Amino acid sequence: MTTTTLTVRPATDADILALAQLMSEANPRHPVTPQTWAHEIAELRGHSLGLHVAQWLAEEEGVARGMALTLQSPGMYHPDRYWAEVLVPAQHGRRGVGAQLAATLGTHLRARGAREILSGAYEEEPWAVKFLTRRGFSETLRYFDNVLEMSGFEASAWAGESKLPGGVRAVSLAELTAEIGLDAAIAAYYAAFAEVREDVPRSSPPTPHTLEDFRTRLLNAPQYFPEGTLLAVTEAGEVVALSELRLNDTDPGRLDTGLTGTRRAWRRHGLALALKIAALQLAKRRGVREIWTGNATTNRPMLALNERLGFRPRPAYIEMRWGGV
Repeated sequence: MTTTTLTVRPATDADILALAQLMSEANPRHPVTPQTWAHEIAELRGHSLGLHVAQWLAEEEGVARGMALTLQSPGMYHPDRYWAEVLVPAQHGRRGVGAQLAATLGTHLRARGAREILSGAYEEEPWAVKFLTRRGFSETLRYFDNVLEMSGFEASAWAGESKLPGGVRAVSLAELTAEIGLDAAIAAYYAAFAEVREDVPRSSPPTPHTLEDFRTRLLNAPQYFPEGTLLAVTEAGEVVALSELRLNDTDPGRLDTGLTGTRRAWRRHGLALALKIAALQLAKRRGVREIWTGNATTNRPMLALNERLGFRPRPAYIEMRWGGV
């Protein structure tokens, strides 16, 4: 095979199946279904910030060999900041596919006047790190996938630390919705979520989510799991801590963790740990095989909490940046 037969073209909605398959093969740690990727793209296109998103396919005689994408992240938005990825499954690597996709991506981003580009690669794939380094990227932050094998989790061992302080109770989002209605439950949940996420380590300041964007993304997500969203609620009805579990639509035996944290005024009372334990107890009852979560290597409190619970880190993902805004 030579690169002379390789063509790169813009991807369309008709290519969702091929795109999802390439993404899953290139990063089997986090496979994606066509349904989920179609949903993610639709969410980006319909976002109130007017986000840009574009994708390309590299093909050889009509067979997909790799893909590239760029998008503006709603979580760290700046009009001149883009996330960009070149994804080539291992069986198609070392043949110039990535280089040709990167050239197409670079032309597109230069035409848009991009001043900052974020990308990344796993530390266990040094060739991918070098691919970015050669193109002027440098490391900004590292993230661990932390995985808990549920066979080793014994809920009874945590009974003493699963209790909340007086005046605070643990309920799921589903239970809170049944009590006070969907609109009020989501508003209370959003207030805590918005504050907690401000303190999550990241390479650039977070962009605030509006309540409407939060509600839309939450309710439409294929991973929506209200029974697995655990909230600490005061007698006044304020949500002061949260721990999210999400469904994984590629593996019914796996759950993924979203945001876990406590509002600033309520920290150091064991709320996050108690909710995390309640979430793991729920997963155990459901017969879940493993739970995945992601933590920045600078987030020592959460890494320590997860390590206590039995989560073990996988090779780190290295976020890298070109330019800056």
